[in-house]
Amino acid sequence: MIQTKGSIFSSALLKLLLLLAFTHGATGKTLKYKVYEEQKVGTVIARLKEDVAGVLSKLPSSVTFRFRAMQRGSTPFLSVREEDGEISIGTKIDREKLCEKNLNCSIEFDVVTLPTEYLQLFHVEVEVLDINDNSPHFSRAIVPIEISESASVGTRIPLDGAVDADVGENSLHTYSLTPNNFFKIDVRTRTDGAKYAELVVMRELDREVQSSYQLQLTASDNGVPPKSGSTLLKISISDSNDNSPAFDEQAYVINLLENSPLGTLIIDLNATDPDEGTNGKIVYSFSSHVSPKILEIFKINPENGHITLIKKVDYETAASYELDVQAQDMGPNSIPGLCKIVVKVVDVNDNKPEININLMTPGKEEVAYISEGAPVDTFIALVRVDDSDAGLNGEVVCRLHGHGHFRLQKTHEKNYMILTNVSLDREKRSEYSLTVIAEDRGSPSLSTIKHFTVQVLDENDNPPSFEKSRYEVFKSENNSPGAYLMTVVASDPDLGTNGQVTYTIIDALVQGSPISTYVTIDPSNGAIYALRSFDHEDVSRIAFTVQARDGGNPALSTNTTVLLTVLDENDNPPIIHSPSLRNYTAELPVWKYASPGQLITTLKVTDRDAGANGED
Repeated sequence: MIQTKGSIFSSALLKLLLLLAFTHGATGKTLKYKVYEEQKVGTVIARLKEDVAGVLSKLPSSVTFRFRAMQRGSTPFLSVREEDGEISIGTKIDREKLCEKNLNCSIEFDVVTLPTEYLQLFHVEVEVLDINDNSPHFSRAIVPIEISESASVGTRIPLDGAVDADVGENSLHTYSLTPNNFFKIDVRTRTDGAKYAELVVMRELDREVQSSYQLQLTASDNGVPPKSGSTLLKISISDSNDNSPAFDEQAYVINLLENSPLGTLIIDLNATDPDEGTNGKIVYSFSSHVSPKILEIFKINPENGHITLIKKVDYETAASYELDVQAQDMGPNSIPGLCKIVVKVVDVNDNKPEININLMTPGKEEVAYISEGAPVDTFIALVRVDDSDAGLNGEVVCRLHGHGHFRLQKTHEKNYMILTNVSLDREKRSEYSLTVIAEDRGSPSLSTIKHFTVQVLDENDNPPSFEKSRYEVFKSENNSPGAYLMTVVASDPDLGTNGQVTYTIIDALVQGSPISTYVTIDPSNGAIYALRSFDHEDVSRIAFTVQARDGGNPALSTNTTVLLTVLDENDNPPIIHSPSLRNYTAELPVWKYASPGQLITTLKVTDRDAGANGED
């Protein structure tokens, strides 16, 4: 609940209004709130977690959502709490400073939900309501007015206008004048909506009867309660001057291009006075109640009535000006002739579109980061385009250039989101340069270009890969323990620990003994070493599995087979099994009548070696 300022507002008026305006798609909803100006810092306006609960309920319940405001400008009038999206007043808001006299005054910003995997975008509009905290006031406490006694009934004299910074019912509403029999006021409205009063002569004046009047002019607003301010009109009645200067027209409307150069002639005024001599010599000037702002922009030549431009005008600052001009002769007790000039500023396409990119990522402002494992339609950046021109000059078309991997999605009027269009693969491309182009529809059109970079972050999506699915190594027997056998190599294109490979030998048994008693591998480089002296006659072939595992979480791994062949050496002598030997000697009986070629015995010899090494 907003705390009231005084007791003039009922709690019913102060109740915040929440309007949900749903647009197409899962994002881009608009939430509208209202708050009175001048509320205390910390006043709570809304809690987004409650107001968008229906949207968040459709997302995984296990996710803890945070809210982040994408506010523009250096002064955060409103703050948004991350844990529940509570919107509160961060800096006291003065509506008159924020929006001046604009009837519609809103603070607009976007809020996104985090984490970005479940990003939802909400456009927040907080309308700042006016309170009657300003009184109408005049620039002068005393306004001297001189009127000829010959002024006819109905003669009008424009008066200083009062200023009230408030808007709507709280702004200046009317004027009143001290009751009298000779003068009244007529309240009129300028083209810009400002109200001013004209003093109207109601009866013939006679200087000899009364030569001066002091009347109080009061300006009042329509607030509850109303506020007012006043000035004193000191009216002097002067002797008559037969004729007053008269303009060709009582009012002029001039169109002025906002890019008109200094010195541009606005209008060549002409007033005539039939009197002769000084009574007919005319001097042109702005009326005394013309604001200092107009005097800074326009200059009038007192001799010929030329009004020229002395300061650049800007349609985006002010769309029109009202100039009250008087022509007065040089005779005594002259009555000025009056005319009004309305200068309408014509918009030209003199403002380029502005692009604001919020990347939602820490670090450099021009760099966005996204994981290569992110799904399609992952949020990259929030883009807002503005153009302060009017009409087609202010209508902006936004485009995204640079690869078909990303797309631009309009979310709310001038807001866009940049989303991924495909799945990204860092190993194929790790960086993208994107260009946002905003172009207005003016003629000729103006455009703005803004660049930023998308860096793709690594994920452990690649297992190590061996150069071969099967390795073969040959080693002669009788090797020394610790002898180098070979190196297996696996590569991993991932980065950092995701691509850091560690090698291990999978446990297995070789003739009843663990493989770890035969060979070992360096875990860092895949070099394989013998742990024992191999004996071909014992084991001639050893097959084992090497696993390459990366350092990711979870880790990925790949296996390869290593086939070790133990080569034979001639390290075994032949063995005679028959006949039996004693001291390497065999005694064989031979019959004395044996004939040549007769079989005496058969030798049985074996050799454990292989091939030629084992041939007898």
